[in-house]
Amino acid sequence: MANCIGAISKKRSDEKGAADLVKQESIDATKLTPPSQTNETKPDKQESSSKTPLKECQKYKDKGNALFKEQKYTEAIDEYSKAIELFPKVNGQLQELAKFYQNRAAAYEQLRDYQRAKEECDKAIEYDPVYVKALIRRSKVNENLGNLVESLEDVTSACILEGFSSESTLLSADRILKSLGRKHAKEEISKRTTIMPSKHFIKTYLSTFQEDPVMSYKETNVNGEGDQSFISWAKGKLEEQKYSEVFDRSTEEIAKEGDEASIALLLRGTIHLLKGDHNLAMEDLRRVIDNIRASDKIRINALIKRASLYMQMEDPSKSMLDFEMAAELGPMNADVFHHRGQVRLLMEDLDGAMQDFAKAVHMNKNFPVAVVQKCYTDFRYALSKQDVTKLEESLEGFQRAVKEFSYCTEVYNLYAQVLTEQEKFRDAEELYDKALLIDPDNATIYVHKAILILHSSQNMEKAVDLINEAIKLDDKCSFAYETLGTIEVQRANLDHAIELFGKAIPLAKTEMELSHLFALLDAAIAQRVVARRYKIQIPSGPNFA
Repeated sequence: MANCIGAISKKRSDEKGAADLVKQESIDATKLTPPSQTNETKPDKQESSSKTPLKECQKYKDKGNALFKEQKYTEAIDEYSKAIELFPKVNGQLQELAKFYQNRAAAYEQLRDYQRAKEECDKAIEYDPVYVKALIRRSKVNENLGNLVESLEDVTSACILEGFSSESTLLSADRILKSLGRKHAKEEISKRTTIMPSKHFIKTYLSTFQEDPVMSYKETNVNGEGDQSFISWAKGKLEEQKYSEVFDRSTEEIAKEGDEASIALLLRGTIHLLKGDHNLAMEDLRRVIDNIRASDKIRINALIKRASLYMQMEDPSKSMLDFEMAAELGPMNADVFHHRGQVRLLMEDLDGAMQDFAKAVHMNKNFPVAVVQKCYTDFRYALSKQDVTKLEESLEGFQRAVKEFSYCTEVYNLYAQVLTEQEKFRDAEELYDKALLIDPDNATIYVHKAILILHSSQNMEKAVDLINEAIKLDDKCSFAYETLGTIEVQRANLDHAIELFGKAIPLAKTEMELSHLFALLDAAIAQRVVARRYKIQIPSGPNFA
């Protein structure tokens, strides 16, 4: 959970990623003074043990515990109530009283009376604000009541007080963060205004299709500007990165209902997809797919994009059905297997991904992105199987790809990430530098290089400078804001981290990305609340994995 409460982003599978980059340092909970007990007299153990009322209270508590073990929860509540009523609230014994309320809360929780359980926890925490057991229980009952924000704050408090040492508490926090992230993502999707991504992002996306019906189109009958076909015009505008013009003209072409309406629908649907306008993208792509008069190449491209969209909408079964249909229409179309391989990699189906990337490369050996994705998947598979031979083969594949496709930045980028994992930092940095020579405006590479710097030298200042450079190049790079936000969490700059996650959220393209970013944001906000509640400073200074 350190990677969640510590606001650390998950392992990148596309552009998401400083996964498990940093682990939150722990706090010495013994240095925290309960706010409600600052001026109280410390309990005198010898005096309290001799008081009859305390002995009577303990008897009722013990009897309640015995009944609890027998699952007689109502009877247990009665005994805990007697103990509470008799309890002498003197001599600083309030932490002991907190235990009685916590026990009664446990009984109410077993009866699924979560509201009463919460109220009992409130009392326990009032008497002992650093009572971890009560905080964890209140987090659980708040989760059951649907109060996810309050639940997260309590489990965050528990994690900090425990020094992030309890696996079960960390897992609870991770679960709550994911639930809260999904909830906020759905709320955001329902009201958000879509944003056109950066030109570089769109160009990179289009490059993942080798058999794109527009970009691979070759005009055969052009007698002048007036006779230029829509598809030829669109190809020229895409090469000029004038995507808004393509979108507007596509809408006009669709209205004409002419021979090129299908390609116009495909283009408009693609831009809707890239903007994150899923419903409109789905409708345009559906119309293309259902049009049997459209060419197989156009319908295949639409099927691939709809399949990827279904995956973004967390519907893998429909995604696979579209890929199957695309494979039937184009059994030798490398794009089908390349993109299905990416989806399977996202689903952690390494065997299936390996097969698909192998097919894509077999069909088109000059497809650099497919070649390097195959190398990357082979590497992941070799690691999972601890197969040294296959690991060496995958690295040799990377080396060949770098030589053969020296013009492709994604080859350098993925190979550098693999070398970073192997702690070959100098070689990885050289690859990132070569990639930036080819594509100096590639913000994503600056961010990955920053992550490398964090791993290799823990030089936060240099990493921050690189990410700020990325944002200057592309102020729509969600990955840059996300990664910088995680760094600011580690530097205990929670206000700035919250601001950065807030900038990344409107730029996210999918509900999955939104869920992840909201989890990071919610974790940072919870840490800030806890820090203010206990008047502590969340410690800075990351421990790099």
